[in-house]
Amino acid sequence: MRAAAPPEFLAALAVAAVLAVVLVLDQMHWWQLKPDYAFGWLVPIFVGYVLLERWPLIEAGLRGAGASPLSPGWRRGLAVVFGAIMGMGMTFFLLGALYRAGAGVSQPGSFALAAGFGGILLGLVYFNMPNGRLGQGPVPAGWRALLVDARLQTAAQFLFPALIWMLSAPLVDAVENQLSLFLLRKVVTVVSFVFNLLGYPLVQEGNVLVLPVGQVGVADACSGIRSLTACLFAGSFLAAVFLDTLWKRVALVSAALGLAFATNLLRSLFLTAWAYRNGSESIEGTVHDATGYAVLGLTCVGLLCLLPFFNPENWLRWLGAVETKGEADAEPER
Repeated sequence: MRAAAPPEFLAALAVAAVLAVVLVLDQMHWWQLKPDYAFGWLVPIFVGYVLLERWPLIEAGLRGAGASPLSPGWRRGLAVVFGAIMGMGMTFFLLGALYRAGAGVSQPGSFALAAGFGGILLGLVYFNMPNGRLGQGPVPAGWRALLVDARLQTAAQFLFPALIWMLSAPLVDAVENQLSLFLLRKVVTVVSFVFNLLGYPLVQEGNVLVLPVGQVGVADACSGIRSLTACLFAGSFLAAVFLDTLWKRVALVSAALGLAFATNLLRSLFLTAWAYRNGSESIEGTVHDATGYAVLGLTCVGLLCLLPFFNPENWLRWLGAVETKGEADAEPER
């Protein structure tokens, strides 16, 4: 039986949908202008898919409407937390809107709108979801009651739709430049160490590698920050769709960070080796761009290969090593 959503919950989703349209109209500028953020065109589609895929879980929370399984102290604490989240979200969204109205489309304004939207959406969902519990049986004691609280668990289903927009909006220049510089130094240092260790001498001068046949300048684009953002987006989407617990999702997103850095490092090593053999001008154009796309492809493949380790029972069942419940029930007694 499908649960009827209360009018206030539907109204909250309608308000969030209007704000999401504002975000899309604002971020479209960056998706068109910066090729690194072209994946942003997928964000509205993926958000819609995740919400559609999770709607049965949201309905389960609506069916459990009634008394809250939490103590008054827990309820007051969560109200304070989500009130603060929503208040900060409204402040950021207002600042982003004022910044955009005064300065036009800008990185600080777009990021403030995206961050503000996340806080507003989570607050709207939590405060407009009726009290209730998930499942049947006795209510768990202590903090475990949070796991069956309908309001909190429903808000958790909206984490990806609320926060993913901060990845499709460019970082503030100051933050992006510092992060890019940090990654750039690490890449150049590791490449220099590996080549000298293997007996292929080169000299590091800042972010320039001096080779016997020329020099390779490791530009900001090679720091890995661009692939890092896209890989974070891919990891977040895969975690939201295929993993069912918070720690697994955090672990997969962390793995996306590690894989993005490792594959970009491999790219830098390959380009340097190519320049060492064929000259520094040989890595321009097709070779440079093709290896950039290969980084994204390898990271996505690596994340897909990691999924079975987070859900081994599904993997074993697919291989036929574990019986499904229906198959076990259908097997005749011996």
